[in-house]
Amino acid sequence: MSVAAVTDRPARRMPGGGMPARRAVIRWAIRLLRREWRQQLLILALITVAVGATVVASAVATDTPAPIAGVLGTATDAASLTGSPASINAQIKDLENRWGRVDVIENQSVQIPGTLSTFDLRAQDPHGPYGGPLLSLVSGQYPATASQIAVTSGVATHFSLRIGSSWTLAGKTWKVTGIAQNPQSLLDEFALVIPGQVTSPDNVTVLFDAPGVSASSLSTNGMNVTTAQTVANTNTINPETISIAAAVLGMLLIALVGIGGFTVLAQRRLRAIGMLAAQGATERNIRLVVRANGAATGVVGAIAGAVLGFLAWLAYRPQAEKSAHHVMGAFQLPWTVIGIAMALAVIATYFAASRPAKAIARVPVVAALAGRPPTLKKTRHLAIPVGLGFLIGAFLLLGAAGAGGSGSGGSQAMLELVVGFVVLAVAIVLLAPACLSVVAAVGKRSPIAVRLALRDLARYRARSGPALAAISLSTLIAAVICVASAARFGNVLDYAGPNLTSNQLIVYAPCPGNCNGPNGPVPPGVSMAQAQKVAREIAADLGTTNMVTLESTSAGLTHAAPGRSWSGPVYVATPQLLKAFGISQSEVNPGADILTMRPGLSTMSLMQLTYGNGGGNGPGQGPGGNDQWPCPPGSCIANPPIQEISQLPSGTSAPNTVVTEHAITTLRLQSSIQTAGWLIMVPNGLTAAQITAAQHLAAGASGMSVETRNSVPSLAQIIDAATLFGIVLAIGILGMSVGLVRSEAARDLRTLTATGASGTTRRTITAATAGALAFTGAVIGITGGYLAAIGFFRSNSLDGLSSLTSIPVTNLLVILVGMPFAATFLGWLLGGRDPAGIARQPLE
Repeated sequence: MSVAAVTDRPARRMPGGGMPARRAVIRWAIRLLRREWRQQLLILALITVAVGATVVASAVATDTPAPIAGVLGTATDAASLTGSPASINAQIKDLENRWGRVDVIENQSVQIPGTLSTFDLRAQDPHGPYGGPLLSLVSGQYPATASQIAVTSGVATHFSLRIGSSWTLAGKTWKVTGIAQNPQSLLDEFALVIPGQVTSPDNVTVLFDAPGVSASSLSTNGMNVTTAQTVANTNTINPETISIAAAVLGMLLIALVGIGGFTVLAQRRLRAIGMLAAQGATERNIRLVVRANGAATGVVGAIAGAVLGFLAWLAYRPQAEKSAHHVMGAFQLPWTVIGIAMALAVIATYFAASRPAKAIARVPVVAALAGRPPTLKKTRHLAIPVGLGFLIGAFLLLGAAGAGGSGSGGSQAMLELVVGFVVLAVAIVLLAPACLSVVAAVGKRSPIAVRLALRDLARYRARSGPALAAISLSTLIAAVICVASAARFGNVLDYAGPNLTSNQLIVYAPCPGNCNGPNGPVPPGVSMAQAQKVAREIAADLGTTNMVTLESTSAGLTHAAPGRSWSGPVYVATPQLLKAFGISQSEVNPGADILTMRPGLSTMSLMQLTYGNGGGNGPGQGPGGNDQWPCPPGSCIANPPIQEISQLPSGTSAPNTVVTEHAITTLRLQSSIQTAGWLIMVPNGLTAAQITAAQHLAAGASGMSVETRNSVPSLAQIIDAATLFGIVLAIGILGMSVGLVRSEAARDLRTLTATGASGTTRRTITAATAGALAFTGAVIGITGGYLAAIGFFRSNSLDGLSSLTSIPVTNLLVILVGMPFAATFLGWLLGGRDPAGIARQPLE
């Protein structure tokens, strides 16, 4: 037997080790994550919070809009019927003959005495074929006989009812058998009776199934039909699309911060990676180590974030139901969005690890074993022209969205808006690192410690560039919200905010004659003298004599441009009203027709003071094809003299805009003046008990009602919340990034300390690093926010660039000055610790 016969065939080696080598390095990467999770805690926490926030935000975004079941129940169609009782019954019969089963819901609106609120007397079968989702029991039972009734909790509170109470309504006494609600609309206040007990319904809804038939073919003169398709078409904003876009931006922030984290981690393991290369690992194997570590970090963070987000959703769900005014299921989550967000987290960390993986793989074995960092290479600045291209693209997309938002293309405009912001974010990511060279150049003549910090930002751009981009994106979000809110809600014609302050209450006078109410013509209430007596009683109960009579006239203020409207009442500037707000007659321009606190109204063009019937055509068409511009003679005044007086109240229901006595005299409107109500102001905020007592007093007088402050947030509250969000997010990212930037410069810091640098120098370096990143990011974010606003509003036919004259100066200064100051202070406070291992290179 020959030797060759017993010799084993040589094993065939795969290039690079093949699958066994890949499995080995992947296991090592996972073991690295398990053993050094503390070093990666920063990135793990960021991923966990981002995915968890996406779960909660997407759930709120998709569940907050009113569901289709709130309109249709389980049916596919809903018909709203009008006309005489005979015609309504005939239409119901026709629908039943054509489509089979129907579910009839009859509503009769009833006003709650002493308030502006109403509720419905509703006849509905709780066990009907389609209306089940529109009814649920909170306690008790549904009515079963003609003498029984169930009420919502709001109606029970207003009328002091409980289960078993007797209640007289619409001339009939009912026994309350239960507390019910509409789970699809918790604001829906009603009293439920069995079918046939509503004798004079003013609204009849019929639910039925007509699959495949359009709403237009079903609708008639007396019947308006809504289908599932028409309900879906009214939701021009797709919450899931918005959630996915937000998730993409969030994961982009993770990737930007993760690049620095994985670079530091790879350099800590540089010697171990050198040993791996010395044993035969290829560059591909080494890249796989870092990338697998990044993917494993993303998987752990995504799973932890999904669990944390679900628990947070369960805790927040009651508050979300209260805000959205409808019931939400515990598992009623956008699982597609959540799955995409988790996948994006893994993808983001994988690609964040790819950049340092390539750099580490190119380090020579000897240099890696010595622990020397990779040599920095000069790169071509292709990012600048590409970034400028993306910036131009974002400007054009936002302009198209602004033009579409003022027309009928709502869904297309929303898509353009979302894509425009994503493209803008990419442009900032590409352009932000280039600003670091400018920062270093500006700091050439600064003190040595500051100069070192600014030089390191430009030198270690692999870390500081993504950090600056992430900070810029976070401030961009805050800046966009601030600028857009100020432009939109700061517009004098889109005046928004609370109706009254917390210490104001309006008592409305009854109708002076027959007027239209929710149930048709309303008979006159108490006399005006009796109404004034009731108002004084309410003021006395509130402990104040500060009561202002609100006088109204037939004059009104309008705007001639199509698509623009005026909001809010226009009262008379009586001497009593002016005195109540500290306005002397000498402050009023004798020729002014209108006084207002709304900034910018005095310079607004196309305003009209109407005082006649407004009929007839003007001499020609005005802007936008409006044939009521200029004003028809004898009915209105074009561009009346308007004077701005800041002392007038700012509430939307308060007398923020008033007609002067000069206009009353000039237009001979004395005969049209009548008392509209009384504004009562108390020294302190109104309590719930005081409001209830005032409503009861008004309820005792026929035709009277009261109004108090609503829950609409003011413009300042919206902008302040956005500013705080942006600053907190930016400082959080800044804290992560500064640690990464300084960790790479640790060798230089050890050298400085060994040569006698004091703690003050170390603090100055860290504080300068943090302050420079924060200030540069704030400048980029605010600049990007205004570029986005200019791109959007330049094509908007309703607002235009004039909307951007409302600048939120205070909030922008907080971002531009306050955030860098806070970052500098925190960097100084936390940057004085002596570096470990001054005399030796630490073995990682």
